[in-house]
Amino acid sequence: MNLNDVLAPTTRRTRTARPVWMIRSDSPADIAALAPAASRWIEETGFKAGAGEVLLVPGDEPGTVAGAVLGLGEADDPFAAGALARKLPAGDWYFEDGGEIDLRLASLGFLMGAYRFSRYRKPASPAPRLVLDRNLDRGEIGAVAEAVWLARDLVNTPANDLGPDGIEAAARAVAKGRKMTVRVTRGNELLKQNLPLIHAVGRASAQAPRLIDLRWGKRGSPRLTLVGKGVAFDTGGLDIKPPSGMRNMKKDMGGAANVLALAGLIVDMKLDVRLRVLIPAVENAIAGNAFRPGDIFPSRKGLTVEIGNTDAEGRLVLADALTLADEEKPDLLIDMATLTGAARVALGPDVPPFYTTDDTFADAVAAASLLEHDPLWRMPLWAPYAKGLNSQVADLCNVTTDGMAGSVTAALFLKRFVTEAKSWAHFDIFAWSLNAKAHAPVGGEAQGIRALLMALKQRYGVAD
Repeated sequence: MNLNDVLAPTTRRTRTARPVWMIRSDSPADIAALAPAASRWIEETGFKAGAGEVLLVPGDEPGTVAGAVLGLGEADDPFAAGALARKLPAGDWYFEDGGEIDLRLASLGFLMGAYRFSRYRKPASPAPRLVLDRNLDRGEIGAVAEAVWLARDLVNTPANDLGPDGIEAAARAVAKGRKMTVRVTRGNELLKQNLPLIHAVGRASAQAPRLIDLRWGKRGSPRLTLVGKGVAFDTGGLDIKPPSGMRNMKKDMGGAANVLALAGLIVDMKLDVRLRVLIPAVENAIAGNAFRPGDIFPSRKGLTVEIGNTDAEGRLVLADALTLADEEKPDLLIDMATLTGAARVALGPDVPPFYTTDDTFADAVAAASLLEHDPLWRMPLWAPYAKGLNSQVADLCNVTTDGMAGSVTAALFLKRFVTEAKSWAHFDIFAWSLNAKAHAPVGGEAQGIRALLMALKQRYGVAD
């Protein structure tokens, strides 16, 4: 299944295309504005217009459908339109004037709701197809939808088909056709290139650990660097996870998946940046040469790190990648990672926290989050908690001993490795939908990239 299956190639409405009307629950004004046949059918059926509810309006001929009514509930959520992709019959559909509803977001919601992970199982039936309003930018909406689908596909793919080798292949696929250069440092070469923490975490896997380095853009543009945690599977290492905790660890490369999706959008939208993407791709496996609790390793930064827990491996591979990125003194350095369960305890699975000392960028991200319906929430880099990372035998430990403020202390650990960048932001994402939503099935999810794209467009603009 691809985007062309659910998005019409033009904005021209054919005679067979059918309308979708959007109404709020218990809104007589919305109902009165509908076509007479639709308003009569709502009255006859008692349709309540709850969020994501869909009512098919019969046509004049028996067995035909003249259109559909989408309920928005009381919240006016444009992403309720995602339900249409599952509930409408096949054929072309278009939104009638949405009134106060953002047709761009409703259209994007439809396309996100149409997503199916079809690598191993074909979709059961043909999907309905959306004809975009002629005032919308088909190229941009399609690109954003494809980026969301890419992130979801990568997270949903199991580690037997998406180990470190597979993450590298995915990065090369994103780079292909976008004039992005790709350089990969693998295996023992990581030690020669002074990336010891990435090597330590990934050395026990049958697939060599690596650092994937993508670049794009003009030399004179501001440097923007994205770093994504690419742990293809996380057993927890010798501090092994229980079965319940390990079951979903194919998603531990969700940071890499989201960074690759965002990078593709940045290039496609031609933002005025000199882009670099760094992905430490490893598997945290168990073997005779696996790193151990109590081990001490040097880092690229020169700081020594005591391993308090091998299941806190993501921050280790990020530390070396962030140090490498930081050496170029980028204007903005962003990392995304499925880093802590503590973030989920604090904010749940749907609202990723982010951390930064750049108030201007934080405000831009927060505003874009609301406008794009892409939830994000700023959390504090509370400096006094950093003492919990102290070690008696090394410069710092990768975990605290009290288990408190785990997402904050993980961010503070990463902050130790960023000293030269003009601005840095860390996003502790979940990359997964635990419960089905109108615009998202259960499974891998893109989190934060739509809000970040808007904030980055505002910050840098488009290249000439």
